[in-house]
Amino acid sequence: MSWSRFLAILLKEFRQIRRDRLTFAMMVGVPILQLILFGFAINTDPKHLPLALVCADESTFSRSFIAALENSAYFRITQRPSSEAQANQLLAEGRVQFVLVIPANFSRRLIRGEKPAVLLAADATDPAASGNALAAVNAISRQALQRDLTGPLASLQPTDAPFEVRVQRRYNPEGLSRYNIVPGLIGVILTMTMVMMTALAMTRERERGTMENLLATPVRPFEVMAGKIVPYILIGYVQVTVILVAAHLLFDVPMVGSLGLLLFALVLFMAANLAVGFTFSTIAKNQLQAMQLTFFFFLPSILLSGFMFPFRGMPIWAQWIGQVLPLTHFLRIVRGILLKGNTLAEITPSLWPIAAFMLVAGAIALQRYQKTLD
Repeated sequence: MSWSRFLAILLKEFRQIRRDRLTFAMMVGVPILQLILFGFAINTDPKHLPLALVCADESTFSRSFIAALENSAYFRITQRPSSEAQANQLLAEGRVQFVLVIPANFSRRLIRGEKPAVLLAADATDPAASGNALAAVNAISRQALQRDLTGPLASLQPTDAPFEVRVQRRYNPEGLSRYNIVPGLIGVILTMTMVMMTALAMTRERERGTMENLLATPVRPFEVMAGKIVPYILIGYVQVTVILVAAHLLFDVPMVGSLGLLLFALVLFMAANLAVGFTFSTIAKNQLQAMQLTFFFFLPSILLSGFMFPFRGMPIWAQWIGQVLPLTHFLRIVRGILLKGNTLAEITPSLWPIAAFMLVAGAIALQRYQKTLD
């Protein structure tokens, strides 16, 4: 073995790494990103979940129970609708995780020892998001009124709770995780394939030299971008069809809402991801760098969107980042349509952020492509 030849090759590799700055940045950045996300952003026991309260009995007992729920750190009252119908609408739109309904005769029936019932409805589309909170409700109901049931009311302190909490797990009564995961796979698979295929297709043309031929034609940047995106949108619809058929036949996932509305939302979502892939193709110098950029976008998308971990369990700064990603909003759309039967009006709050992301990513892609032409 010649040490001089070995050192020459070693020096050559270090110089090549120094020249390929993007690859070196990914080698350092991806571990740091994973440490930050898994160490600070991921939380499997979400707290302070939003709750809509409909209370028709403003008594000491109802206030004590409400205070006990908030003190448990699992529940946070964010809405006080005037009717149960309005509260159910908030639950369907995903603006709250729970709805608590306390009837008008709650305190009177409790004093009589009739064991009144209160309703706690939960959005169970993601069982992991509400499971721990619902498990804590029974203990909270047994202890909430201990300080109030004293003196003449001490006889109402049996071993069981003096009132009943009727829990309704809506949209997924059995708590099946596949009802949450299988629809979410539509967004995850499309995010990975749409970004990757577009980035690799453009970069491959540059490596093979066919990009120069394309630049020599009178085709405009927008025409090139549209021509590259549309075929992959059709491929994406094929993927979605396969997933939906498998979800219905193999996993019995309910499809309550309109499939046409879902196909409409898919256009914006796929176009947004394809615009990101087009942008990456203008940055990457080869297919390896295109793959690295795709992974750098895909990792935060799958971890911060609410697909693997409860979205409301993440810290605020992580939720802000997740709100920028189109996958976060698409997961709410696809789960809302398939499991809740959401309409266009109910998915619009999640639809317009995807459209805004698509416009921004498309503008950046066109601008960078024009610089490539220059």
